[in-house]
Amino acid sequence: MQAKSCFRKGCLVLFFLPLIVGAVLFFVFRSSHDLPGRFVLTVPLGGSLEEIGRVRDAFPLSGEREQLSFQDMLFILDHAAGDRRVDTVLLEIGNLQVSPAKITELRSAIAKVRSGGRKVVAWLNSAEDSDYHLASACDSVIVERGGYLLLDGLKAETLYYTAPLEKIGIAFQATQWKKYKSGIEPFTRTGASPEYLAQVNSLLDAVYGDYTAYVSKRRGISRDSLESVIDNIALLQAEKAVKLGLADGVASHWELKRSMARRISGKEPEKADNLFVSAAAYRESIDWPAKADTDDAVVVITLSGPIVRSASGAAMASDEGADVGMLRRSLDAALEDNKVKAMVLRIDSPGGDAFAAADMLQMLDSAAVKKPLVVSMSGVAASGGYMAALAGKTVFVQPLTVTGSIGVYALKPDISALAAKTGLGRDVVTRGRFADANTAFKPLEGEAYRKFDEASGYIYDDFVAKVARSRNMSIAEADSVAGGRVWTGRQALERGLADRTGGLFDAVREAQRLAKMDVSKKPRILLYPERQSWWQMFFDGGTAAVARSFGAAAIGEAVSPLPAGAMLRMIAIAVRSGRVQMLAAMPGEIIIR
Repeated sequence: MQAKSCFRKGCLVLFFLPLIVGAVLFFVFRSSHDLPGRFVLTVPLGGSLEEIGRVRDAFPLSGEREQLSFQDMLFILDHAAGDRRVDTVLLEIGNLQVSPAKITELRSAIAKVRSGGRKVVAWLNSAEDSDYHLASACDSVIVERGGYLLLDGLKAETLYYTAPLEKIGIAFQATQWKKYKSGIEPFTRTGASPEYLAQVNSLLDAVYGDYTAYVSKRRGISRDSLESVIDNIALLQAEKAVKLGLADGVASHWELKRSMARRISGKEPEKADNLFVSAAAYRESIDWPAKADTDDAVVVITLSGPIVRSASGAAMASDEGADVGMLRRSLDAALEDNKVKAMVLRIDSPGGDAFAAADMLQMLDSAAVKKPLVVSMSGVAASGGYMAALAGKTVFVQPLTVTGSIGVYALKPDISALAAKTGLGRDVVTRGRFADANTAFKPLEGEAYRKFDEASGYIYDDFVAKVARSRNMSIAEADSVAGGRVWTGRQALERGLADRTGGLFDAVREAQRLAKMDVSKKPRILLYPERQSWWQMFFDGGTAAVARSFGAAAIGEAVSPLPAGAMLRMIAIAVRSGRVQMLAAMPGEIIIR
């Protein structure tokens, strides 16, 4: 009995000791974040810049630095704009893979920092068009010594899976409402339809026009000169970029930091790193996410990634999706908090499960009756993502936000050829004429296919009716801008699908106004869904939750770099489930680089 008691005490020691050590390290870490009176804020900008942070980014012992999210960047730059301790913001830009709308919003954030009296410097490490586009918003552009600029223009690429899938015996039956809803094409065609090409060309024209016009204006060169560089030179060594007026200097990272430190301190620095503060460290040292002048709050609820019914299933599901349960919990928390006076729905989603999107709209409409709701569209708010936006009293877009895509398509897998190739047999006993109609082991035929097509039509008609009701249109007017057509934010404004141009902070101010809050005061901002730390995940869900996070992270890292990664996930899910997938989603993944 004594041994058993000692064992229990030992377990308690083993359990609490790491927590105590962790708490001590946490407070030591926090106390070490006293910032110098004058410093350079270094901000890394690269990769996909997900709209909000993920649990896996903060996982301990991973050997990687935490990845800052897009919203992290917006709040950090907003703080820096008014922080007199910040002498210069150094943007270290490389391999940036974000939507044009997000670049536009970052441009505005940089402009605010500059207008606040802070100098903004871009340091480019072998940059491409997206990197250079953002860098041109800065006061000066420095290219890494030995580096280059690859300014070869933009492209949109779509992969078609029909032929390779047929080789292994997998096919898809599909229905679309209507002809511009081209998400079925990668599974039913071997090349693009005229409707899809028209949409992609329209998007590319808008993005390319904005890119060349903005860069030429910021760099003080003619648009023709810039386009000549893109068409005739493309690859520029650092020195050549300076000569052509596309950059202001050439320096290694060490040289640049030494010169900045020398300017700030007025002497040759002994240790330049003392004058540099990373964006992650800066975030830990300031009121997060924003310094408030009042106790009243505005909650920002983010829908990021594919819309799914639950985080563990349905088409296009992933650890990074927006599920119905998450939205319900976020709305409940916002409505129950008496200090929350208004809500902002931030959307960065291509859509997804049509029924999940409809459920979300119903919940948002109910919540908007109780507290004002404003919508802020980020990089993409299309299809099911646009459906959710219909709940907003005011809808903000960026000029290049990808939106609209009001339509529905359905996919049904057919693995009958695969079963024949592998010799897989089955024996089915049914009751009911259509009991086996939706099986993956045979195609839909006759009346079964007609019902399959009708089901998509019902969802489409309901979607259009929702748009008409929310945007004060007739059914005919709503249908004329629907049909699966994809619009830029600017085009959406012209067609009555959005209300104003602006970013996240514009939406927060509008929410304050609608709630009759004092707009001269900065409100508390609450961010939902709340970002879970790894230890919160452990105590809420145990080791199983941690393991799921690791597994989802591994799958995401393996698939995300591939073109149309979400589509590959959807193929796997559809074939595995054998179910009809009703989707209000973007036509594939349009990646403009």
